[in-house]
Amino acid sequence: MTTFDDRERAFETKYARDEEMQFRIIARRNRLVGAWAANLMGLTEVEAEAYAKDVVRADFEEAGDDDVVRKLLGDLTSAGVDVDEARIREALEHKQVEARRQMIEAQD
Repeated sequence: MTTFDDRERAFETKYARDEEMQFRIIARRNRLVGAWAANLMGLTEVEAEAYAKDVVRADFEEAGDDDVVRKLLGDLTSAGVDVDEARIREALEHKQVEARRQMIEAQD
């Protein structure tokens, strides 16, 4: 049974590591999309940094991306930026790829 137990522990460890990595990628993605939105709104560098952090925090409201999309759509629309939900979701997808790449490069 030792081999089975070792194998089970290895799977559990890998699962925990993968979940942590996914969490970090999503947080980085949200920060990147927050910076993207801040740029569209013409925020200063300090304001953009604070806004990106706000976008990361917004993701903790509910599961999935709807909370982030809602925040971005509301803020961008209020700032007079011509944007729709599809464009925001496309930006999320692009920033997800970029965030994953950054995390992989950071591990090397």
